[in-house]
Amino acid sequence: MHTTFQYIFGPRKKSETLDSDPTLHQASLFWESAMAKDLEGNPVSHGYRMPAEWEAHAQCWMGWPERPHNWRDSASHAQQAFAQVAEKISKFEPVTVCVSSDQYSNAYERLRGLANVRVVEMSMNDAWFRDTGPIFVVRREGKSSSKHEDYQVAGIDWTFNCWGGAEDRCYSDWSLDAHVAKKILELERCPRFVNQMVLEGGSIHVDGEGTCVTTAECLLNSNRNPHMTKEQIENELMCYFGVKKIIWLPNGLYADEDANGHVDNMCRFVKPGVVLLAWTDDESDPQYERSLEALSVLSNTTDAKGRKLSVVKLHVPGPFYMTQEEAKGIHNLGNGKPRLAGTRLAASYVNFYIANGGIVVPGFGDEKWDKEACRVLSSVFPNHEVVMINGSREICLGGGNIHCITQQQPAPPIIRE
Repeated sequence: MHTTFQYIFGPRKKSETLDSDPTLHQASLFWESAMAKDLEGNPVSHGYRMPAEWEAHAQCWMGWPERPHNWRDSASHAQQAFAQVAEKISKFEPVTVCVSSDQYSNAYERLRGLANVRVVEMSMNDAWFRDTGPIFVVRREGKSSSKHEDYQVAGIDWTFNCWGGAEDRCYSDWSLDAHVAKKILELERCPRFVNQMVLEGGSIHVDGEGTCVTTAECLLNSNRNPHMTKEQIENELMCYFGVKKIIWLPNGLYADEDANGHVDNMCRFVKPGVVLLAWTDDESDPQYERSLEALSVLSNTTDAKGRKLSVVKLHVPGPFYMTQEEAKGIHNLGNGKPRLAGTRLAASYVNFYIANGGIVVPGFGDEKWDKEACRVLSSVFPNHEVVMINGSREICLGGGNIHCITQQQPAPPIIRE
């Protein structure tokens, strides 16, 4: 579905004011209500929390790839993969795909036949909406003392520094990406909490019951928030997500160098008390030590409710490496991290998307482990249909996968009097 709104106002006379012209006054009220309201304080003080990803969604947000020095062959292959992801998710919930003006016609023609997908124009530098989009929070069930009690869903606009800032960024200009979260919240008329701390959505994962898992490799990296201590970072997570306990894994997935080890490629909650962990049985693989370290942490901790965690291993595919042909199609122009032949890909089945009744998981053409991933995910999500995207290697070539390019917007919770 595609909707375009156009508002045209004639020239104002010098003597006209909002009070003297009812049309202008109504227009002013419309635009005031259309803008995202910036709320003071933190989400917890207003009664919000970050829900688990398996809680009900209103829709899914995605961007559209086009940056030639990240996506090979002018992003044609990646666009096909993104379209496939949007199509599969749309079978379970609405999807909004945001596209630049240059790519709008292309994306619209590719997606116009999907009844549950809308295409909107939005400027961006790249399409990693997990990290550039807002992190949504919901009001706890019941009455709230907040003066903004009508808003049951809000968003957090964290600071985005392109996974490393001036010295270690993935591309040189991320000025458009820095405004994606605000634009989405304005489109949805959701109130906004602004936080100056650098944080990406892929760097944290919550169980909806007070527990957050993350990696020290990312959140304690000197290229994120060098002025903050671990305790200060934990305090921000608690005040903004409503969590009570943070579980720190030492590292993320091996070869996840762009994001510095995002947890969404390594470890995910599938329900309270149960986590999936990227795993390999190959002791010669550098991933083995990372998985073993994470297993030790997870096996010797409890969640915020005091439950001992159950760890389900999800074997990684491959390993896979960027081919000469794939690297040749990328324009390494010096304004981004180079994509070179022989580079190991950060391939993991943990990077799936949870939709309303569906699990959309990357597939890599590894017959053994693709099949095993579907089996494991079906076992931990018995009430969801598992759908594999066979072309997701193209997303992986760009530095992430399905979870990295999507951002769920939760449905408003049911208010019980």
